[in-house]
Amino acid sequence: MTEPPEQAPQQPTPPPPPAGYPNPYPPGPYQGGYPPAPPQPYAGYAPPPAAPRNGLGITSLVIAIVALLSSFSVAGGIVLGIVAVIIGFAGRSRAKRGEANNGGVALAGVILGFLSIIIGLAFIAVWVGVFKEVGATDYIDCLQKAGQDPSAVQQCADEFKQSVENKFSVTLTPTP
Repeated sequence: MTEPPEQAPQQPTPPPPPAGYPNPYPPGPYQGGYPPAPPQPYAGYAPPPAAPRNGLGITSLVIAIVALLSSFSVAGGIVLGIVAVIIGFAGRSRAKRGEANNGGVALAGVILGFLSIIIGLAFIAVWVGVFKEVGATDYIDCLQKAGQDPSAVQQCADEFKQSVENKFSVTLTPTP
């Protein structure tokens, strides 16, 4: 006698959800009791690449150019140069991560930013030298000694003007 082949045990059906929870899906002839997954759009295609974020590199270069053009003043050369260097390094790191494609522009912003800082520092030395050369420290000392006396303040201004005229062989008062 031959034995009948063994049959695989049947999977038990899952129990229905508890009575307190409503079924969020409309009833339908779904296989397995769940609705089908929504179709994936453009299956097999990669998503479009993100646009490069080049704003930091361009901003760094623009600020560095402005800093370089105004490097004769402390605020222009040094402060804007520091801002350009910081933003340039941020743009450079963004380019290294592949989020931007203008690493060279950001590098140019960093270099010009450093150059404007150096020129701004050189102009500080020039301004201090000019300040001392024209006798401005004597003028400031005279103003401090004069206090609120208008005639003493006017005398300090006249002495300073005469000092500048003598040192540079110029006349500061126009002749009629």
